[in-house]
Amino acid sequence: MTTELRGKSAIVGTGHAGFGEAHGLTAYDVMAQSALAALGDAGLKLSDVDGLFCTMMEDSMPALMAAEYLGIQPRFIDGTMSGGSSFVNYLTSATMALDAGLCDVALIVYGSNQRTASGRLVTASRPPAYEAPYNPRYPISAYAMAAARHMHEYGTTREQLADVAVAARAWAQHNPEAFERGPLTREDVLGARMVGDPLTVRDCCLVTDGGGAIVMVRADRARDFPKAPVYVLGSAAESSHRQISQMKDFTVTAARDSGARAFAAAGVTPADIQAVELYDAFTINTILFLEDLGFCAKGEGGAFVEGGRIAPGGVLPVNTNGGGLSCVHPGMYGIFTVIEAARQIRGDAPGIQLEDIDLALAHGNGGVLSSQVTAILGSQNTL
Repeated sequence: MTTELRGKSAIVGTGHAGFGEAHGLTAYDVMAQSALAALGDAGLKLSDVDGLFCTMMEDSMPALMAAEYLGIQPRFIDGTMSGGSSFVNYLTSATMALDAGLCDVALIVYGSNQRTASGRLVTASRPPAYEAPYNPRYPISAYAMAAARHMHEYGTTREQLADVAVAARAWAQHNPEAFERGPLTREDVLGARMVGDPLTVRDCCLVTDGGGAIVMVRADRARDFPKAPVYVLGSAAESSHRQISQMKDFTVTAARDSGARAFAAAGVTPADIQAVELYDAFTINTILFLEDLGFCAKGEGGAFVEGGRIAPGGVLPVNTNGGGLSCVHPGMYGIFTVIEAARQIRGDAPGIQLEDIDLALAHGNGGVLSSQVTAILGSQNTL
């Protein structure tokens, strides 16, 4: 996104459905319930939607299927699939479509019944040809390699990784929508079942059902809706590889580039951000993204998250809903980073509502640290 698009679109509705376990519902059922919740939040109807942005875990033509399920005939659709980063990336394509007059009401939507359908992390991707012979356990093996390399190069410890999970749980304990709200200590994380050295099961995201939806309009209409608008100030994407074996440096992600361009488009810096919502599929993600997005120097992420520094009351609020580690993770988590960032700015977050939030960052991750998308969202005060 360029500076010309800064503040040209706004989020005017958010919604979700099926958090945790959605027994008896299909993924498209959950998607539809999320869409209706977001439209209701915006005071709109399905018939108002003429732009649809959707991808699903199990379908090769998700936008077409979603439109048919919802009973709408949108003028503009986008079903681009880049994994969990897709939904943050849709902020850019929706903004461009709205600004060009290709649609007037954009609906970004997702749903999954992964937990009740299978109970495990699943992927529709083919096994990478040059990695499959080693029988990796995807996606855990890929992230374990990144964690191990970061530990080797920078002295990051398993205790620091555990502190990421403990911080996420501390936020989730205040969020009635979070799937996991029980106590969690560093010792609990370290002593949990090892699933991919150095990551234990508590270093890994949840496997839940759930769906989310976002409604966007042009900025010139944004103040006509019931809730305070949340403006898209800047967003950018960067892709570096598909297979983890092709990642040039396991300790540096494309978030370094997506973040720099998103900040430039928004005209702000990391120091200006008041809430950070990251795709925390694994504890190493949070450390890598905090470094690459400029909240701390490369190699200092472990120390940055240590001892509750990103937990409630810490120096930087990170994943204020509990994240994918403790709130919800239905196959792909990216849309929930945007929803939580928007709700913090609007002032109606379900958990701990931070005070006077004008700027928040949402960051999506797709594949195995493959696709990175960063978005800066702001209140009316930031225009």
